[in-house]
Amino acid sequence: MQQTNTFQEKLRQLFVVLLPILVTQLALFSMTFFDTVMSGKASPVDLAGVAIGSSLWTPVQAGLTGILLAVTPMVAQMAGAMRKDQVPFTVMQALYLSVVIAIGVVILGALLLGPILDGMSLETEVRHIAYYYLVAISFGIIPLFVYTVLRCYIDALGMTRVTMVITLMSLPINVALNYVMIFGYFGFPRLGGIGAGLASAITYWIIVLISLYVVHRVEPFVEYGMFSKFYRVSMAAWKELLKLGVPIGFSIFFEVSIFAAVTLLMSEYSTITIAAHQAAMNFASFIYMVPLSISMALTIVVGFEVGAERFRDARQYSYMGITTAVGMASLFAVGLYFFGEQVAGFYTNDPSVLELAQHFLMYSILFLLSDAVAAPIQGVLRGYKDVTVTFIVALVSYWVIGLPLGFALAQLTSLGAFGYWIGLITGLAAGAIFLFGRLLSLQKQKIRGT
Repeated sequence: MQQTNTFQEKLRQLFVVLLPILVTQLALFSMTFFDTVMSGKASPVDLAGVAIGSSLWTPVQAGLTGILLAVTPMVAQMAGAMRKDQVPFTVMQALYLSVVIAIGVVILGALLLGPILDGMSLETEVRHIAYYYLVAISFGIIPLFVYTVLRCYIDALGMTRVTMVITLMSLPINVALNYVMIFGYFGFPRLGGIGAGLASAITYWIIVLISLYVVHRVEPFVEYGMFSKFYRVSMAAWKELLKLGVPIGFSIFFEVSIFAAVTLLMSEYSTITIAAHQAAMNFASFIYMVPLSISMALTIVVGFEVGAERFRDARQYSYMGITTAVGMASLFAVGLYFFGEQVAGFYTNDPSVLELAQHFLMYSILFLLSDAVAAPIQGVLRGYKDVTVTFIVALVSYWVIGLPLGFALAQLTSLGAFGYWIGLITGLAAGAIFLFGRLLSLQKQKIRGT
């Protein structure tokens, strides 16, 4: 990362940071994407089981790893303020915290998973697949959380290409493991959707081992001496990480869990409806990787400028990122409108699931446009370390506006399952409007103070 002076220099630096993040996010999400697609090819029951399992796991994983995302703005601001000597201590404390959080998740999952699934109206086979999919993926929780910290550290230094290479190395391994374990090739048992969970867990271990090697042995990370000195656990450092990270984690949790809650509420519908909904939601989430990547890039570049107290430069990066996200979302929306049938065909061969998934995909177009505004703004606000408002906005827009409206439309009108999607769209749009207002206020305040 370096200071930029012109619009062209800023645009170039934004894309130098952004493009590897986008490739990395698409590759990481591809693991879930291939879990869903390959499970769907196994059977609608496997697809439904993975849908339920991932709906329980995704919000927990996103929310708790979201806490660890505090590392990105902290390290980015340290780099911008030329306080590089503080970086190793912060990262090591985050690594300690990540292991503690991961162990806590495993323990709670062992106690609560069975009762939660028992409380849902699931077919016996769907429940079986969902349960053991989650058991399998639990073996990869610790490396996943550790990798999150290492990735935040690497990316915050502007070295996003490194994490891109690591992820691209692991993706074909994950696909191969899926192929072998889901369908039972080369002498392995046919595990269906459960095999998808096991393949992901193994892949997480591979990713974290590669990342540890890179951080310890590859330049420019060697000069930070990340593992050359032992640091005691610091409750003060944990408090600082949690003060910034908990609002980030909860805002992500509220956003992700609203989609998971809808999937779980749809357990009252048929397996066909659950499968079609999951297929459409999975594709919408795949496209969401674009504004999410822009959001992550903006946290880095804005955090760097804020650390150096160049607030006008930070504002210029902000609007550059938002404009890019809206333009990309518009292109995807047009493509989805014309090629919805082909997209649905990626997920299933079942005619009933295919037809219903196409209808859900049309609603997802409105998701794209709302996310294109909201996600980049969240990234900008994290760069400023302004995270509390984002947390409040996520709670209100998704859980006070979106879910109650969706439930009412689904239960009280003829829209049925589509009512939930209308509620989600309304919540996303409300969140985008609220966040934009906060961004304008914050930027005026910072620039006025300089």
